[in-house]
Amino acid sequence: MVEIVWEYTVKKEAYGQFELLFGPGGAWSNLFAKSAGFRGTTLMRDLQDAQRYLVIEIWNDETDRERSINEQEDDYANLEKLLADWTKSISKIGIFSVLAEGTIRPRGKAGRRRG
Repeated sequence: MVEIVWEYTVKKEAYGQFELLFGPGGAWSNLFAKSAGFRGTTLMRDLQDAQRYLVIEIWNDETDRERSINEQEDDYANLEKLLADWTKSISKIGIFSVLAEGTIRPRGKAGRRRG
């Protein structure tokens, strides 16, 4: 599995549109929803700089992503054009291979003794 990390600096007037594009059920996920190897996206906004967002695309591998983009070239280009209109900058931070994942268990009553 690979995660492709992007950094976007978004124009103030486009926050809502940008968040809808990458949010749950947004056009970005819908474009790739039926693509082989697509696992989803994560959208994050910087708490100290409201214009700064990170988007993480999750794929089985880079080949699946490239194939999907090529198969949907026109729709992908249209989304890229919207992003260019809504952003001040776009940077690909990198493509990362997932080595391990941690799980945190929610606190519950386990371990508490009744007395």
